[in-house]
Amino acid sequence: MPRLAVFDCDGTLVDSQANICQAMEAAFAIANRPPPPRAAIRRIVGLSLVEALHALVPEEDDATHSRMAADYKQAFFDLRTSGDMAEEPLFDGIAEVIARLAADGWLLGVATGKSDRGLAHVLAHHGLTQRFVTLQTADRHPSKPDPAMLLAAMAEAGAAPHETAMIGDTSFDMAMARAAGARAVGVAWGYHDRDDLARGGADVVAETVDALPGLLA
Repeated sequence: MPRLAVFDCDGTLVDSQANICQAMEAAFAIANRPPPPRAAIRRIVGLSLVEALHALVPEEDDATHSRMAADYKQAFFDLRTSGDMAEEPLFDGIAEVIARLAADGWLLGVATGKSDRGLAHVLAHHGLTQRFVTLQTADRHPSKPDPAMLLAAMAEAGAAPHETAMIGDTSFDMAMARAAGARAVGVAWGYHDRDDLARGGADVVAETVDALPGLLA
């Protein structure tokens, strides 16, 4: 039975907070609302857009959340096409860890709140597209912590839950792993702290990127 390591993207593979915060601030400006603090925006990274906006402005109705989500997507697209998008760098050592896991026989996947287009752009930019056998996004699944995207990743890779690790930086990733029966591996370099990861159900937390292969083994 294959071993499968599924990575979150934002806050786990790449540091994308600058662009996420800027696009969210633009969506709030269009809605004539004061933007939330950036710390609050970072806390909803990992959720699908509508769910994220519900968390940021719970007093608004579903139609408003959907409209603001569309404005966010447009703002993000405008940042990319105008050349004003900040670099979304891989966290130091991630490319090497991915190569090491692949060499050790792990199948690799991604489960993310990004869109198909956004994930494809990031992976292509960093030359990682061919490393992953399964890519699951918010375009085709309910928001984390619903286990749908992780279950789909396991089915596509032919991996059993007990041979699967979900690697992420948020409590949403940890709760999704638990719901899918997979191992929940938190990372300390992302957007939720250790207490959040523990509350989400993390089995273990990697303090550094270099620690990941050992924890997975």
